[in-house]
Amino acid sequence: MEAKAQARYVRVAPRKARVVLDLIRGQQVARAREILQFSDRNIAEIIEKCLESAVANAEREGVKSENLLVRSTYANEGPTMKRIRPRAKGVAARIRKRTSHITIIVGTGEGA
Repeated sequence: MEAKAQARYVRVAPRKARVVLDLIRGQQVARAREILQFSDRNIAEIIEKCLESAVANAEREGVKSENLLVRSTYANEGPTMKRIRPRAKGVAARIRKRTSHITIIVGTGEGA
């Protein structure tokens, strides 16, 4: 049994989110929570909320949270907000404010 949760349009670059997601992929849910609580990255708080949502979705199907593994995690690129910063000699520099779509899939241990 698998359950999924998504956090969309998160204002962090996908590259930065993948660093934390790689740490919890394949871990037990309890271990993943510990990793996220003690992570120094700001994105860890948003990923933890998404993980809790995925666990709650699985529990609605009657699965105990102790039996769950983090099956897969990924951060896809969302829309990029384009901004302009003035530079020397009247030149404008482009600033790209990237967003992410974070997906976490949790499942039971069998069928691995």
